Amino acid sequence: MPAPIRLRELIRTIRTARTQAEEREMIQKECAAIRSSFREEDNTYRCRNVAKLLYMHMLGYPAHFGQLECLKLIASQKFTDKRIGYLGAMLLLDERQDVHLLMTNCIKNDLNHSTQFVQGLALCTLGCMGSSEMCRDLAGEVEKLLKTSNSYLRKKAALCAVHVIRKVPELMEMFLPATKNLLNEKNHGVLHTSVVLLTEMCERSPDMLAHFRKNEKLVPQLVRILKNLIMSGYSPEHDVSGISDPFLQVRILRLLRILGRNDDDSSEAMNDILAQVATNTETSKNVGNAILYETVLTIMDIKSESGLRVLAINILGRFLLNNDKNIRYVALTSLLKTVQTDHNAVQRHRSTIVDCLKDLDVSIKRRAMELSFALVNGNNIRGMMKELLYFLDSCEPEFKADCASGIFLAAEKYAPSKRWHIDTIMRVLTTAGSYVRDDAVPNLIQLITNSVEMHAYTVQRLYKAILGDYSQQPLVQVAAWCIGEYGDLLVSGQCEEEEPIQVTEDEVLDILESVLISNMSTSVTRGYALTAIMKLSTRFTCTVNRIKKVVSIYGSSIDVELQQRAVEYNALFKKYDHMRSALLERMPVMEKVTTNGPSEIVQTNGETEAAPLETKPPPSGPQPTSQANDLLDLLGGNDITPVIPTVPTSKPASAGGELLDLLGDITLTGAPAAAPTPASVPQISQPPFLLDGLSSQPLFNDIAPGIPSITAYSKNGLKIEFTFERSNTNPSVTVITIQASNSTELDMTDFVFQAAVPKTFQLQLLSPSSSVVPAFNTGTITQVIKVLNPQKQQLRMRIKLTYNHKGSAMQDLAEVNNFPPQSWQ
Repeated sequence: MPAPIRLRELIRTIRTARTQAEEREMIQKECAAIRSSFREEDNTYRCRNVAKLLYMHMLGYPAHFGQLECLKLIASQKFTDKRIGYLGAMLLLDERQDVHLLMTNCIKNDLNHSTQFVQGLALCTLGCMGSSEMCRDLAGEVEKLLKTSNSYLRKKAALCAVHVIRKVPELMEMFLPATKNLLNEKNHGVLHTSVVLLTEMCERSPDMLAHFRKNEKLVPQLVRILKNLIMSGYSPEHDVSGISDPFLQVRILRLLRILGRNDDDSSEAMNDILAQVATNTETSKNVGNAILYETVLTIMDIKSESGLRVLAINILGRFLLNNDKNIRYVALTSLLKTVQTDHNAVQRHRSTIVDCLKDLDVSIKRRAMELSFALVNGNNIRGMMKELLYFLDSCEPEFKADCASGIFLAAEKYAPSKRWHIDTIMRVLTTAGSYVRDDAVPNLIQLITNSVEMHAYTVQRLYKAILGDYSQQPLVQVAAWCIGEYGDLLVSGQCEEEEPIQVTEDEVLDILESVLISNMSTSVTRGYALTAIMKLSTRFTCTVNRIKKVVSIYGSSIDVELQQRAVEYNALFKKYDHMRSALLERMPVMEKVTTNGPSEIVQTNGETEAAPLETKPPPSGPQPTSQANDLLDLLGGNDITPVIPTVPTSKPASAGGELLDLLGDITLTGAPAAAPTPASVPQISQPPFLLDGLSSQPLFNDIAPGIPSITAYSKNGLKIEFTFERSNTNPSVTVITIQASNSTELDMTDFVFQAAVPKTFQLQLLSPSSSVVPAFNTGTITQVIKVLNPQKQQLRMRIKLTYNHKGSAMQDLAEVNNFPPQSWQ
């Protein structure tokens, strides 16, 4: 048989292939020749054939038939054969194939070989693909080589020990005695691998971490090595861009971060050296920036001094001025993590962060936007909102929804005045109205309603904002609502904040009618406009007949919702005209109800104050207590102060927070249990719920998708489904939306849903959309539950349902324990 071609010739031949098919033909022909050589047990050219096979494997062609040949090369006495054999084993074998176990004895013999290079090959192979069985069998040999004086073997043995510890963590203690003298080695390769080994041991075992902190005094040794690296002169062997061994410096900084985390003594010992690294490292090259970044992470993760933390944040601030986009992105991400703990230090770089909003890179722009919102407070709200509104006006469409939501939240929290708040929200709706959340419209309506002194100013601004432009539908909806409510103020020109405009009643109706017929108006917007026109029938005096005509026209609209409104409004004109003025009178101030504590949240220029509510003494006379007791039992326990007297139960209140104690002594009698009246709502002596007083603002910012819904209850035709949403800005809050449907042939009336959770949670139950569950699944009742779970415990809930069906009062209890992990983790 002729001698096979050399590897160099094979590579040259394959590279001449013009097509993929031609290359495959060459490979198949050569593979056939290699198989024939293997079958003939050709020892002369086995090494050459395996080398060619490895090249084919690198190109993506199957080479598994060469596995046993690799074992034969490993067993050879020639170093050149062993080198190719071990390389083939690392590429072609892994612990999923039993063939690799045949190598164990060969590796053991080679670990005890007289030549260091053969020992090095065996260590590299074991550290690359050794299975847990091999690691157990060979750990003793690795530990011996870790104690040898040969630095070439020690560095390879240290890396092999890292692999052994990852595969068999219980063998970690075997290597502990060998680690004592590793950091005294002057060879940088040994130092580097030793730090990697120590880092692995500290990360995997809290006991090892405590041992190295207290007994081995590891921190002073690492500080000494790091100081020598910084102060040492030029060393061509380890120099990278003028910095001595940056790879070793980075590894040491990572190990210091692990040792100093939550440990005062270790943190104190490394403060000085971290300050030296932060001030002496050259920043003109990327190598220095890598070291500085690791230094910043270490400073932020340990219990460092306040001055050192400010220095770290200043380094990140300098990163923001770097021309490299990756460095700017890393700086923004790091500042976003530290802004909660070092807010004032990050504030100093506010102007640089805001400038990043103009960056062309979308990743940097998004991080800068998130960080800008995190920096907003009561002192800088005006300036920051000006920049963010400018950004909202010019940013790409994918940013507008998140930016608008962030502006809404910041304005709700830190608005310096109601006029500023209204102007800001209107500016957002004018700029990006199509991208705002659905609850932006009711939130702004509530804000306007509660700002009594701003009614004339607001309606005038909104009227001018929608003149001839109906593209921003949320803005048109708010404008239509306000014109319907305060159209008389618009016509009378009572605005004092700015120069009033002269508008007639017919001009106001012209605007609303044009909204009704506009192609850009959605069904919801048309509903707002028709209702506004109807309201104006009690506020205007000269255009009532015109309003009647418009309403009657839409009584035959193709839009069912619009048609139903028009028919009902026509009935008001014809049959109940005497009640029209009372039904359409101005909306009262919408109070924000706090349901989880005896105090309400008052916002004063960004500062949150708790204003205690006056608790009225209970009436002295006997009062009905069944409704109050039901709710008290549901919310359960001894933390509740009733507003009206209740009949004490014989069972003592449990001091624990177990779920079964939450509902107390709820009886399962069939007696009617109507919804609790406002007078019977208990006041709970807990701190205010996290989101109390914010019911008018968005419940969440960035929704984490993928949380599956569950069926919490399904019995007697009534089905309760839970859907979940989580907030990225406050992941401890879960927003649960319940949907109640009725598959029977009759409606379920007086429907009341009540819920209770263990006392480690806080729960807020918002108002339901209705009290009637329509029959035949023709509609649903929706209700929102907000649950605060600061300890990330598994969510459990007990629910109580009361309703009337087929003339009977129904009541049932159920436990919900199948919440998906994504909803509470």
